[in-house]
Amino acid sequence: MVMDFEICSPLKTANQPVVQSTAPISIDVPGRPVALQMRVTAPLIGSELPVVVFSHGHGPSEHLSSLYGYGPLANWWAALGFCVVQPTHLDSKMLGLREDNDPEAPLYWRSRATDVSRVLDHLSDIEDTASWLTGRIDPTRVAVAGHSMGGHTASVLLGTRVTDPVTREVLDLSDPRVRSGVVLSGVGRGGDALSEVAKRDYGGFADPDFSSMTAPALVVYGDDDPSSHLSVTGANWHADPFHLAPGPKALLTLFGAGHGLGGVSGYDAAETTDEDPPRVEIVGRLTAAYLTTQLGIDEAAWATAWDWFTTHTPVVGKLEMK
Repeated sequence: MVMDFEICSPLKTANQPVVQSTAPISIDVPGRPVALQMRVTAPLIGSELPVVVFSHGHGPSEHLSSLYGYGPLANWWAALGFCVVQPTHLDSKMLGLREDNDPEAPLYWRSRATDVSRVLDHLSDIEDTASWLTGRIDPTRVAVAGHSMGGHTASVLLGTRVTDPVTREVLDLSDPRVRSGVVLSGVGRGGDALSEVAKRDYGGFADPDFSSMTAPALVVYGDDDPSSHLSVTGANWHADPFHLAPGPKALLTLFGAGHGLGGVSGYDAAETTDEDPPRVEIVGRLTAAYLTTQLGIDEAAWATAWDWFTTHTPVVGKLEMK
């Protein structure tokens, strides 16, 4: 059953824009063990809405790592004029497939990328189901964003090549329809940067090649996010997609932030170790402004947000460009 409901955005303004969400929207995919389900969230008014496909993380919660999570970002972006689509990947804990015999389990690194491409293949079907969106989506303005393992998925859609841990085949899973993206607390380089646990259990991101990630992207990470279960190089590992990929790229380093970047995965989420709503607001403001400029909606948005952030007091992070 599809349910529509209205929710107010978290913007702290006198007249809060209202966004609408429809979920679940299902697409049957041959060979996929379950249908591809997603949530779509967009403003109630406006046309020619740019699309952001958001890839959730591999986190420990039952439902945050699915179409049901990441409300703080999805609602924010939608209130600012984006159509946000959130697919549930096969590694979502709620599906119970992490322990499956599929060679891609538990991360389903390849199908994550193909999920995003399938979403783009079916934008007209999404409009048919969420009829309030009919004729309001601009399929030529598409960005991808993701958090944690979803950040890796975003970087793959933006051009990062990955090596199949079984066949050793180097794969290009990028999608030319994706014009720009945001990588939040994403995956860094492989090899000797990985922990023994990551080498043993997470072959899907063991050897990423960021040199082919040519699309514009904003990389965001917290300098208090060592992710020692994945890497032995410390928090800066999450900045590798910026440092190892060619420009144009932007890097936002948030001082004191952990893996959850203040709580992007959900409101009052227990898995967020650094809950900080103002920090989430900063992530929302800067990511929205970056995509607004990259998708050709407002060329001045990113420069304005840059000025706002660099004059923000207290100093909560730093921005870099290349």
